[in-house]
Amino acid sequence: MWMNKEQTTDSAINAYRKSLKRACPNHIVIDGLFNPTKLDNVVKVLQRPHAWQTQKHTYSALYVDDNQWQKTNTEQRFVQRDVWQRNAVTSNNASAYNLESNLALEFLTYLRGNEFMAVLSRIFKVPLTDLNVAVPEINTNYFRLGPTDFVCEHADDSPGREVCMLLYLNKNWNKEAGGELIFTGKNNKPISIAPLHNRCVLFDPSSEGSEHWVKSLNSEFADTFRYNVTSWYWSE
Repeated sequence: MWMNKEQTTDSAINAYRKSLKRACPNHIVIDGLFNPTKLDNVVKVLQRPHAWQTQKHTYSALYVDDNQWQKTNTEQRFVQRDVWQRNAVTSNNASAYNLESNLALEFLTYLRGNEFMAVLSRIFKVPLTDLNVAVPEINTNYFRLGPTDFVCEHADDSPGREVCMLLYLNKNWNKEAGGELIFTGKNNKPISIAPLHNRCVLFDPSSEGSEHWVKSLNSEFADTFRYNVTSWYWSE
């Protein structure tokens, strides 16, 4: 099982709902939501150097190529990070590698499956479904940030998008490394959340103060990557 069941009891769900309503933006932080042993195996896969590809977004266009990127001024560039490539994993023929990598793929599938989406639906009191999502799998994936990468301030709101999830996969994270998620919050009081291992952040992207960015990694941690899963969910 991927989830720790004690984190999804009726009393836990009720507590999440209350916390969600009080927070600005409407968000909750759940530590230890998932099975730690299974996540450890996922981390092993992500720490391998291949199967990663640089992804770049500007405020005017997503998924830009190098030519478009170079033509865009610095102020208009808001994301540079690596995204995990499913195809690179499935094309690898090493059986031991595939056994572990299939677990990483299985987890992404689980995060878009009925069990997990039902839990999110209970917390946010909204029916979530992929019925009208053209390509569900591109809305759940692994990402990593290095010291030269960045995610600048932006909003994740979109018509029908009800829930955003961030799950951090950073074993023994050094808090001096940076990499915190920062919500703009309310009344000039930003909210900072450290990317600790097995920490899940759920938020309503349309709520006040939900604009966010990621604090850059400190340069002295040149060999460090910050890993996470990002997942977006829609209603009917």
